[in-house]
Amino acid sequence: MRTKLFLSFVLLAGLNSFVIAQTSFDTKFQKMMSEGFRAEGIAGLDRIRQDETQKFCSDPKQINTKQGAAKAIEIQKINMASIMQPTDGKYIGDWKSGEAIAQSGRGATWTDKADTVNGGGCYNCHEINKKEISYGNIGPSLWNYGKNRGYSQEVLVYTWNRINNSKAYNACSNMPRFGHFKLLTQEQMQDVMALLLDPQSPVNQ
Repeated sequence: MRTKLFLSFVLLAGLNSFVIAQTSFDTKFQKMMSEGFRAEGIAGLDRIRQDETQKFCSDPKQINTKQGAAKAIEIQKINMASIMQPTDGKYIGDWKSGEAIAQSGRGATWTDKADTVNGGGCYNCHEINKKEISYGNIGPSLWNYGKNRGYSQEVLVYTWNRINNSKAYNACSNMPRFGHFKLLTQEQMQDVMALLLDPQSPVNQ
C-alpha cells in the first residue's frame, strides 16, 4: 500500500513538474516572439499570431499520436469549409498571366508597398514549365499537370482548393494558403489554374 502511494506521489509530482516546465517554456517562447520581431512597413506583428492550424502544426506533442491524427482530420475539415469557389463560376483564366504570377515572388514583405501586386512564387517549390531551369523541389513537379490528370470538373475543383487552401487536404502542408490569406486574388488564382490546366498552356504540351 505504501509502495503504491509512493509511486502515485512520484507520478503526480512528475506530471506537475512537466506542466510547470511546459508553462515556463510557453511563457519564454511568447516573450521571445514578442521581443524578437518588430512591425516594419506592411509587415505587421499580426503575422506571428498563429491560428488553430498553425498552432497544431507547431506542437511536437501532436506528432505520431492518435490524438494528433484525429485533430489533423478536424483541422482539414475546418480549412476545407473555409474555401470559396470562384464567384463567377470560372476556374480558368489566362495562362500567360499565370506564368508571370508563378515566376514572381514579390509582395507582402516589409520592402513592398501596400499596392504591390503579390506573386505566387510557385517555382520556389515546384517544377512547372520545362523552359524554366531554376525551381525548387519541396513540392511535386507540375509539368504536364492537366495532360496527366485530365480536365474534368473534379480536377478543376481539387486544383482550385489546393491553390486556395492546401491544408484542406494536408493539415500541415508547407504550401501557402493563397486564397485563405488573400495572398492572391480570385483572378490571379484563375490565371495560375490556366497555367496548370489550359490545354494550350506550355505546361501541357
